[in-house]
Amino acid sequence: MSTWTEEYRKKVVSPEQAVSVVKSGDWIMYSFAANTLPVLDAALARRTPELKDIHLFAGVSMRPHAVIKADPKGEHFTWDCVHFSAIDRKYDEMGRAFYLPLRYSEVPRYISENFIQLDVLMIQVSPMDKHGNFNLGPTISHYRASADKAKIIIAEINEDMPIAHGGYGNTLHISEIDYLIEGGHHGMPQVPALEPAAVDQKIARYVMEKLKDGDCIQLGIGTMPNALGSMIAKSDLKDLGVHTEMLVDSYVEMFEAGRITGRKKQIDRGRIVYTFAGGTQKLYDFIDNNPQAAGYPVDYTNNRAIASMNDNLVSINNALEIDLSGQVCSETVGPRIISGAGGQLDFVDAAYNSKGGRSFICMESTFTDREGKKHSRINPLLSAGAVVTDTRPMVQYVVTEYGIVNLKGLTTWQRAEKLISIAHPDFREKLIQEAQKLKIWRTGSTY
Repeated sequence: MSTWTEEYRKKVVSPEQAVSVVKSGDWIMYSFAANTLPVLDAALARRTPELKDIHLFAGVSMRPHAVIKADPKGEHFTWDCVHFSAIDRKYDEMGRAFYLPLRYSEVPRYISENFIQLDVLMIQVSPMDKHGNFNLGPTISHYRASADKAKIIIAEINEDMPIAHGGYGNTLHISEIDYLIEGGHHGMPQVPALEPAAVDQKIARYVMEKLKDGDCIQLGIGTMPNALGSMIAKSDLKDLGVHTEMLVDSYVEMFEAGRITGRKKQIDRGRIVYTFAGGTQKLYDFIDNNPQAAGYPVDYTNNRAIASMNDNLVSINNALEIDLSGQVCSETVGPRIISGAGGQLDFVDAAYNSKGGRSFICMESTFTDREGKKHSRINPLLSAGAVVTDTRPMVQYVVTEYGIVNLKGLTTWQRAEKLISIAHPDFREKLIQEAQKLKIWRTGSTY
C-alpha cells in the first residue's frame, strides 16, 4: 500500500461531512464551466436554512445549481459570477447573480492579491493516479491560484473526468486536499454547438478571406466562430496552430480534418493550448490523455506577452454593439448583462501585438427585440447602459454580413465612414445624419 493510498483513505468523507466545514460568511470558490459539483452542490443546498451570507464565486455555468433552487430569493447564498452563460442569465433575471468585471488573464492575480478572503475551494477532479495526483480535467483556468489561496480544499471525484495534459496547473496533489468526496460517475456537461445561421456563415466567409496557412487560431464563443471552424475544416488551409482561451468542438473538427498541426508555432509547438473546454463528449474524449492538448492557467493562455509570441495569432470574437468611434460592447444589451468581458480584450490585444497577427470583431448588423422591432448593432453612440469591452484604439477588423473593415490608424470620420459602410442598408442614412451631429462626418464622404 502506497503512502498516497493511506492518505487518500484518511481524507475520504461523506458529502455532508465535507460541507459541514462551511460557516456563515464564508467565500467559496465554486463551479466554473465543465468543473461542476453535482454531489457537493446538493449537500450544500441541504444546509441552506442554517447558513447566511455565503458568497459563491462561479462562472460559465453548464449545469443548474441546487443552491440556487434551495435559495431562490438569495437570502443565504450570493452568486458572484465572472462570466454569464444562459444558466447564469436566468439567475440574474431572478435577481440572484452579480457580475465581476474582469480581464480574464488577471483572475489568478485577483485571487492572490485582491480577494480579502477565500475560505473554501470546492473542485471536481479525476480519480487519483499512482503518484497522488488528481487531474482537473478540462478546466484549469484559475484553480491553481485558488488552491494556493484557499484555507480548505474539498475535492469531489468524478470517475468520468477526462485526464487533461498540461501545461501546468492542471493537477492537485493529495497532500493539498483536506476532504475527498467519492462522487462516482456523473458524466461531463454536454454543450452542443448551435447550428450557425446563414448570416453567421456569411460573416465567417469574410474572415476566411483573411486567413492563411500557419495562422494560430483563437475562437470565441458563439455560432459564428463555430461556423468559421467548420469552414476551416473544409478548406485547404494547413499547419494551423491553436492558442486559445476556450476549447470547443470545432477545434476537434479542424484537427480531424488535418488543418491543425501546430508546426508553425513559436511556443508550445505542436500543442493545442487552452485554459478551459466545454462542448460535447467528442471534445472531452479528444482531450482525454491526449499529449497534443495542453491545458494551462489563464494567466498563461491569455497573457498578451505570451500569446503574442506566436506569429500570425488570429483572434475571432463576437460582439453585441459598436459605436461609430469603434468602441465595442460584447457584454450587455443596454444595462442587461448577457455574458461578460472574458478574455476578448486579452486576445484583441495579443493578436495585434503578434507578428502578422489579426483580430476580428464579428456581429450581425441588426437584432430584433421581443416586440419584433429591428435595431442596428452599429450605432452613433453605445446604447444607454452598455459597457465598453474593447476600447476604440484596440479594435482592428470589424465584420458584419455586409463586409469587413479595418479601423486601425483611421481618424474618427474615417471610422464612421467605414462602419456605416457595413451597417444594414436600412440604417445607413440615419447613421450619417447622427455622425454629422457628432461632427465626425466629413463633407464629401461616401460609404
